[in-house]
Amino acid sequence: MDALPGIRYSSAILAAAGANGLDPAFLAAVAAQETGGPGADSGANVVGDRGHGHGLFQIDDRYHAFARTPGAADPAQNAAYAAGLLGGLLERNGGNVRAALSAYNAGSPNALGAVTTWPDGAQLGYADSVLRHYAAIRSEVQQRALDELPTTSADVNQLGSYAGQIPQVTLPAFTPPNWSFTSYASESDKGGGKLAATSDQAMAALVDPSDDPESR
Repeated sequence: MDALPGIRYSSAILAAAGANGLDPAFLAAVAAQETGGPGADSGANVVGDRGHGHGLFQIDDRYHAFARTPGAADPAQNAAYAAGLLGGLLERNGGNVRAALSAYNAGSPNALGAVTTWPDGAQLGYADSVLRHYAAIRSEVQQRALDELPTTSADVNQLGSYAGQIPQVTLPAFTPPNWSFTSYASESDKGGGKLAATSDQAMAALVDPSDDPESR
């Protein structure tokens, strides 16, 4: 069974997620938000944000030296870098997924982040939009696993191998917020988020202080 059905660069995402202790569907959801756009649950390897966002996870070359290297265009290296950032932000924020996602996008764990308008009219802040992608990807993974469950008694012993692939998760309801917020996020022009605002760029160092040119 394809562990991430319908997801481009799934092998790179799986490897990066495994190396950083992340749910592969969660990492794929971030890629979908960054370079897929609302309703598209698979990202793309592109340059966006007026040339500043690089690769599958749109690493910003204004704040990350990695984004200024050829490796940023390699999906495996791009995924590994993004997974490292997200893993560190999750640890820094005590496992709070929304806070980590907000910090990844806007530099602050309390920011709404780039607002995405979905085809059904829902307007979601960055974290909630990622979680909507995540719910869709997990649902597809679970359905594929169920479709491939054994149907004969002789295959019952195979059931155990599927248990870890269809975990039950409870995600929050997606209520469109009424706020508006412009972030410096490096989402692709093909994605759903707003482009950078100069006033927010000062928050960038919070994402990865060690990579801030001013800190060196």
